[in-house]
Amino acid sequence: MTTQVGELLTTDSVLRIRGGVLLRGEVGVNGAKNSALAIMAGALLCSQECRIRNVPNLVDVHRMGQVLTALGVKVRYDRGALELDVTHLHRSLAPYEIVSQLRASFFVIGPLLARLGVARVPMPGGCAIGARPVELHVRGLQALGAVVQIEHGMVHAYARKLKGANIYLDYPSVGATETLMMAATLAEGETVIENAAQEPEVVDLANFCRSMGAKIRGAGTKTITVVGVPRLHTTEYSIIPDRIEAGTFMVAAAITRSDVLITPVIPEHLTPVIAKLNEIGFQATVEAPNGVRVQPGAGVYQGTDIETLPFPGFPTDMQAQFMALLTLSEGSSVVTETVFENRLRHVAELQRLGANIRVKGNHAVIQGVPFLSGAPVTATDLRASAALVLAGLAAQGETVISGLHHLDRGYERLEEKLRSLGADLVRVAA
Repeated sequence: MTTQVGELLTTDSVLRIRGGVLLRGEVGVNGAKNSALAIMAGALLCSQECRIRNVPNLVDVHRMGQVLTALGVKVRYDRGALELDVTHLHRSLAPYEIVSQLRASFFVIGPLLARLGVARVPMPGGCAIGARPVELHVRGLQALGAVVQIEHGMVHAYARKLKGANIYLDYPSVGATETLMMAATLAEGETVIENAAQEPEVVDLANFCRSMGAKIRGAGTKTITVVGVPRLHTTEYSIIPDRIEAGTFMVAAAITRSDVLITPVIPEHLTPVIAKLNEIGFQATVEAPNGVRVQPGAGVYQGTDIETLPFPGFPTDMQAQFMALLTLSEGSSVVTETVFENRLRHVAELQRLGANIRVKGNHAVIQGVPFLSGAPVTATDLRASAALVLAGLAAQGETVISGLHHLDRGYERLEEKLRSLGADLVRVAA
């Protein structure tokens, strides 16, 4: 994969942030990481070439490119566009050393099974934020007629020809919805997925598959219907803006009490983030046609309660960032994490900065403090790393963040973008 992203694969650098600086200006949002990874897997359904635009230059995208290359796909990344030549797809075994680092690479099991009739994919890895089992994927593929076995950490799936089926997901899993939707595009007959995930990234993947000739309706609702077709054709497709990156910049503006315009965004993807910022006391407003502005409010910034839920609820990927903001909001707040059981590990690091947080089970009770103080902290996962950057922007003195390999998985040029708004931060050798 021709790309500069490999240069980011480093664990021996730290981010030094001098807090307390006001931000101002406009900041750009890249394409959605979670869309890009699923769509890269979806390209395996096409027997020709695909061109995907607005692809972020990230470590996770680089890793997914390595998975596709190992399967026989020619991958070329050039200035935000990804060219995938799937003409010679012939390998059904995804490499363990990459899949073990990137959960989204497990998504190739559906397209591989649909195209080749066989798929061998290791159990997935990624951030250690919860079990995130693959049972829903497996049961759905079995419903489509596949024989699936799990042996020695490897998922083996076989099917002479997938057949349409009615599938009910016990939980609206984004990964399972995407895997089964992709597998069903080339299956015989009609597949109906009930209790499907409604996330914008699911809709983006469905639109990508439709651009190749797939027959999918209902994406973005709880019921997705797929009518199988014999083959899919070449396409050129542009990925939606990353709502989590946009939300992270929105919290950056709020936590520093600054005025920042974030663009491009799809405002309806940010409804819960906008609502919670306004509830706390900031002014988060949509600026047509594709921007959102965050400004300081006129009164007191008051704590609020947050419960993470599948879309259209409050996104789990914004929980850590909002917790950083709530540490500086007056009164008590309760954050309840319902999606991933291990996604409160950033609490200990925020406490090192002076936050007053107590954890009980999947609840974090936050008592607002007047200020945070800079300190050395370590990122534990992707969104936790973003939360520590945000806290560092607001803290008094210098914050030094290690574990930047997590940050590089999901944010392209984050330091450069924040510096363009006036932030005082730099990445240096540890």
